[in-house]
Amino acid sequence: MSEEYKIKLKNVTKEYDLYRTKSEKLKSFFNLTKHDNVPHFWSLKGVSLTIYKGESVGIIGVNGSGKSTMSNIISGIIPQTTGFVDVRGDTSIVAISAGLKRSLTGLENIRLKGLMQGMSFAEIDAVRDDIIEFADIGDFIDQPVKDYSSGMRSRLGFAIAVHINPDILIIDEALSVGDDTFYQKCLDKIEQFKKEGKTILFVSHSLKQVEMLCDRTAWIHFGDLRMLGDTEEVVNAYRQFSADFKKKSAKGRSNYQKEKKQLQLNFDINAYEQQVAKETQEKEGIAEHEAKKATHNLFYGEVLPSKMTAASKWLILVALFVMLFFAFVTVSGHSVTKSISDPSVLLHPVYPKTSGAGQIFK
Repeated sequence: MSEEYKIKLKNVTKEYDLYRTKSEKLKSFFNLTKHDNVPHFWSLKGVSLTIYKGESVGIIGVNGSGKSTMSNIISGIIPQTTGFVDVRGDTSIVAISAGLKRSLTGLENIRLKGLMQGMSFAEIDAVRDDIIEFADIGDFIDQPVKDYSSGMRSRLGFAIAVHINPDILIIDEALSVGDDTFYQKCLDKIEQFKKEGKTILFVSHSLKQVEMLCDRTAWIHFGDLRMLGDTEEVVNAYRQFSADFKKKSAKGRSNYQKEKKQLQLNFDINAYEQQVAKETQEKEGIAEHEAKKATHNLFYGEVLPSKMTAASKWLILVALFVMLFFAFVTVSGHSVTKSISDPSVLLHPVYPKTSGAGQIFK
């Protein structure tokens, strides 16, 4: 295995605000009202891992554990809330209908995805027929994707992803649909990628597929990285957890899930940052203030602000007001100067004079 890494995550978190209504979300966006009561859900609670060049790494875990959130962060679909993310190379994610525009035809989606990956029209045309043959959806290639079945969307998405020559291939449950023939084609293609030394991230509920395809495996458990290591070891531990979980009563299983979800709701990012700073201080043997500064930079140095500044909010509000004002001026028929000096004239529009048949409406 190469010592060169392709993916590195350090202390990565992802927070979602659980707004109850669209109006509540809009008010929060402009901070027009207090929203302290809006619950915050942490899909990831400080995940750190390194994936090396040529590795095939499985990602397993129960539903809602944060697997897809992590794969979407790595592929650049969504940003992390805190932490360091370094992805070295072009990524291509394969999920059921991921990245496919439903209003476009299959052929148009091939062109669009190719252009988004930086391919030229000539390069897209060179692989177009191979993609169509691999997807095996027949004349549907010229039909809108919205008319496809989930299996057809998955086949097209997979075919596009593996033919645009990515450095890193991310497969998120994409092999859970489709017939056995296509499934075998996918496995053969993944094996080919492995032989070519490409890096593969494989998110799946199928432990057999993970065992077959992956060198190492990460077990994500309700936002935490519970285990990372040799695939056989991690999968066996996960199977044991699943067996123990199934032995619980229905109430016991429900209580366990509620407890874990509550921890994701109650996660304190500030307390976590302090914990990491303390660990950094002890490990590096540096002063407390230096550890805090280094940790804060690690948490937020690579992160774009997820919430707008007060100045930006005011700027947008002013821009909206100006746009509305000019719209009213245009409709009223008055001049801008007159409307500014006497805004009340906007309530008394000037209608253009008409002649002939139009006079009947006077």
